[in-house]
Amino acid sequence: MENFNLPLLSDLPTEELTGRQVILRLDLNVPITAGKVRDDFRLKKILPTINYLRQAGARVMAISHLGREEESLQPVADYFKNFFPTEFIPTRAVAAELVAAAPANTVLLLENLRRETGEETNDPNFAGELAKLGDLFVNEAFASSHRAHASIVGLPHHLPSFAGFVFADEIKNLSRVFQPARPFTVILGGAKFETKLPVVKKLISLADQLFIYGALAHAFFKELGYELGESLVDHNTAPARPFLYHPKIILPVDVRVKNGEQVFIKRPEHLIPTDNILDVGLVSIEKLLPVIAESRFILWNGPLGNFEQGFKGSTETAAKFISGSNATTIVGGGDTIAAIRVLNLLDQFDFVSTGGGAMLDFIANGTLPGIEALLLTKT
Repeated sequence: MENFNLPLLSDLPTEELTGRQVILRLDLNVPITAGKVRDDFRLKKILPTINYLRQAGARVMAISHLGREEESLQPVADYFKNFFPTEFIPTRAVAAELVAAAPANTVLLLENLRRETGEETNDPNFAGELAKLGDLFVNEAFASSHRAHASIVGLPHHLPSFAGFVFADEIKNLSRVFQPARPFTVILGGAKFETKLPVVKKLISLADQLFIYGALAHAFFKELGYELGESLVDHNTAPARPFLYHPKIILPVDVRVKNGEQVFIKRPEHLIPTDNILDVGLVSIEKLLPVIAESRFILWNGPLGNFEQGFKGSTETAAKFISGSNATTIVGGGDTIAAIRVLNLLDQFDFVSTGGGAMLDFIANGTLPGIEALLLTKT
């Protein structure tokens, strides 16, 4: 690792894993419909880590959160059964008993950590109880490591702890943003400008140009005094104010709006109260494409339009051009990755991050709570 002296799973001799119980923190927060995993991008990424631990003779105790506390990780356990013996642990109360009885090559998966009251508050007593389920801790949940939760930052206080293969790969690749080839172009979409303000501040100093698209741009439109109609927009748009006329920031010059059952392309300053912006327009995309072609480094996070409502056109066009460019390309964010997967373009990007918020927080701050916790571990 260039910027961190993290304890790495890859540096741990395999004989130190043999016969050990490894608590493996994963990010299994994947979409599930009708009891089936709908998108297995994150799951496929961590299969090699699980198999490495199993082949080294370790017993794997996988832990993760999932959505709301009432949701269950049982469908993820069912998915894992396609690759290795898996036993689902419905409650922590029966965990020790099931661990003792499970065959050595079985992966154990504990139920959704969101059901534990001490998880999100990083309760030290809960972290201590969780630590009793293993001898070592491996964090392979980069996408959750911007959260100071017990399973992320509490466990390294109790167990020898290591960064997993995916975790280390995330840091290595995302650190390239800090010394990019130029021209360096950033494309930010999605929503919630207020939460993305730190990364905008950081990238303004690093990038040559920063395209603000999607609902993120609506904060700028509101501050410019435009009518937004029924469009999604942050309640507090004041954080966008200092960036309104920044020479590096490029906003959409036309947008695709829905009004009733009809769809129009308009200039953002021409909206009426019944309009709803759901995508950027053709001229905005035409401005973006030549910049993509000239860039040597591209960072993309967040769709350009409302992907969930079927407004995929601009996002898919951007995906095709970015993946086909000669630039080094890094992409992240769940909706962005979903668009790329539909087009079968995942392997055309230099790096696809498992993190959305974690990716942006790492770029903004240069570290994450999960990284800092591993740096303090006693191995």
